[in-house]
Amino acid sequence: MSLPVHLVPTLQGVVVGDVVTVEGDEAHHAVAVRRLRVGEQAVLTDGAGVSVQGSVGSTGKRVFTLDVDSVSATPPAAPEIVVVQAIPKGERGELAVEVLTEIGVARVVPWAAGRSVAVWKGERAAKSLARWRATAREAAKQARRSWHPEVSELASTADVVALVSDAALAIVLHEAASAPFADVVVPAGGRIVVVVGPEGGLSEDEVAAFVAGGAVSVRLGAEVLRTSTAGVAAVAAILSRTPRWG
Repeated sequence: MSLPVHLVPTLQGVVVGDVVTVEGDEAHHAVAVRRLRVGEQAVLTDGAGVSVQGSVGSTGKRVFTLDVDSVSATPPAAPEIVVVQAIPKGERGELAVEVLTEIGVARVVPWAAGRSVAVWKGERAAKSLARWRATAREAAKQARRSWHPEVSELASTADVVALVSDAALAIVLHEAASAPFADVVVPAGGRIVVVVGPEGGLSEDEVAAFVAGGAVSVRLGAEVLRTSTAGVAAVAAILSRTPRWG
């Protein structure tokens, strides 16, 4: 069984033999919820590629220390995968972020698509973005990721076009597309952008703008997937053709 992973602000400069102190909510969860005890092994990560493993030296109400036995630095995964996720209604947004994090995407970009049912404005936008980021953080720990994904600020269609234009490969999932996903040539490196539309579907103008920016409009199959699960299906299909899953 994998060791529990806890997030700390930074591990830069930490070497074997150091003692790292974990405080606040992260420590409270480890000690009070997971019941981490002195002498047990655990892993800490900074979410930026560095992880350490060691034994718990002490615990408190909202604090514990780890005696570092080993340090590992992991380079970012290649190709980098970015998913543009149209805002779904209800809790489907958090579900999408959770499964995309578990499968290994580098960034999730919430997108205000023209036919999105949910609308992020004002305080609701701030709270929704905070939930997405919290979901990504917890899912990354569950998945034992050394690199945690970024959840970007809310993007407009113009922002997405710019992102698509700068990618090594950009695909738009569209149920009416004539090209099957099987025809897509997946690069071994660079940035791959996957655009997932809303419950109401992509508009013709949106698809045209993305294709003009260099994206390929494709269909995954005959079935119509929910916006919360289409992204993970596409990313899994992509990863199966890269060295990451080779």
